[in-house]
Amino acid sequence: MDAFYSTTASSTSSAPYGGYGGGGEGWGYDSMKNFRQISPAVQTHLKLVYLTLCVALASSAVGAYLHVVWNIGGMLTMLGCVGSIAWLFSVPVYEERKRYGLLMAAALLEGASVGPLIKLAVEFDPSILVTAFVGTAIAFACFSCAAVVAKRREYLYLGGLLSSGLSILLWLQFAASIFGQSTSSFMFEVYFGLLIFLGYMVYDTQEVIERAHHGDMDYIKHALTLFTDFVAVLVRILVIMLKNAADKSEDKRRKRRRW
Repeated sequence: MDAFYSTTASSTSSAPYGGYGGGGEGWGYDSMKNFRQISPAVQTHLKLVYLTLCVALASSAVGAYLHVVWNIGGMLTMLGCVGSIAWLFSVPVYEERKRYGLLMAAALLEGASVGPLIKLAVEFDPSILVTAFVGTAIAFACFSCAAVVAKRREYLYLGGLLSSGLSILLWLQFAASIFGQSTSSFMFEVYFGLLIFLGYMVYDTQEVIERAHHGDMDYIKHALTLFTDFVAVLVRILVIMLKNAADKSEDKRRKRRRW
């Protein structure tokens, strides 16, 4: 699954700051001034990106629901998701409707693919799913806002670091598939992956802005990038919360047995 999440996570070399000044001034007037320095065209592009992202998340929720009802999620839906993304990238940019439909199809299939985890959360405690989604949404909003109001290219230096971290994560998973994996090593991968993809939220948002400044207004591709970040973080938060809830439930059972 991490192979899919890393599909759109590209690495960019660090670049010097643009004409926006020196060190961080915080979330005051200077931060808002940085936001106003984003051109109207780029602001409109960002609105399209986030609107498309919201629709993709809704499509993904439908896919997860379909799995809960009909148990359709699995390897086939994952392969279908990867195939839809590959098809999307092969379609010319001017065929907007076709690419938009492929994005929604990929999102729906991805929702079905993570459906087993969603179903487990619903059966164990539905509030865990709600809390995980709200937490992911808040984290996404905060990190995206930090990237938007920051100076241009301020966080693009993270590209190489995040790519290295993602490579380490993939190698750890490869080693686990060969030599086996303990619970502690699995949870380390989950927390490490969460940290990596939280970083990608900031990096990818700034990269979208920078690409738009240079004329790349492909909002469908940019929405796909942010969608993969969102789902990757949501899945990991959900796994962490389920593990913690299961541990608490097990502790309660042990205490009851003692009494």
